[in-house]
Amino acid sequence: MEMLSLANELKSNAYPGRGIVIGVSEDGTKAVTAYFIMGRSSNSRNRIFVEEGEGIRTEAFDPSKLEDPSLIIYAPVRVLGNKTIVTNGDQTDTIYEGMDKQSTFEQSLRSREFEPDGPNYTPRISGIMHVEGGHYNYAMSILKSNNGNPDACNRYTFAYQNPVAGEGHFIHTYMHDGNPLPSFEGEPKWVKISGDIDTFTNDVWTSLNEDNKVSLFVRYIDIATGEYETRIVNKNK
Repeated sequence: MEMLSLANELKSNAYPGRGIVIGVSEDGTKAVTAYFIMGRSSNSRNRIFVEEGEGIRTEAFDPSKLEDPSLIIYAPVRVLGNKTIVTNGDQTDTIYEGMDKQSTFEQSLRSREFEPDGPNYTPRISGIMHVEGGHYNYAMSILKSNNGNPDACNRYTFAYQNPVAGEGHFIHTYMHDGNPLPSFEGEPKWVKISGDIDTFTNDVWTSLNEDNKVSLFVRYIDIATGEYETRIVNKNK
């Protein structure tokens, strides 16, 4: 597999939809994650990220213009002890509640499927980061229709143990723009993680399509201490 430039992957795709990046900083000291949302409809674009506890949630930027809260208002990031959960939907809560009852990441997602938004049947993408005692590992998941057939759900989990400095993985909902939108295919993309939190945040945000990007969340977690820094960028201000 070829290591890809995250910036180039974003610049070359006008509509990857929602995306999760997880990896390790160049200096090997930080666990890194990013989550972004994009939108084509006015309802999808009418959103911002706001902090909620140790995580974030989506909110309507202009509540008077909110048409349908289902599938667009949720908590993308929640923290359970030394685990950080990042997803593109309300399965964040499913994972949080399952793991709080000693289920695994994969087991917790068995009760969920892709989103019921035919004909797109948007995949549910999820990530879990485990930082404890100077050790770090992560996993990613995608739940998707069977090549557009909603009668079957395909489930994939990818686990990364002892991840390498300056490397990460990127998974997103759609291969590219289209009608219907084609679901992501294959395993998460192997990408380079570059720069400190501000450089990385700027690189991701400026690489996303200007018309379609909505919000970006980035977190760097110190692998030795568990302390973290967060950046949130909203197009709506």
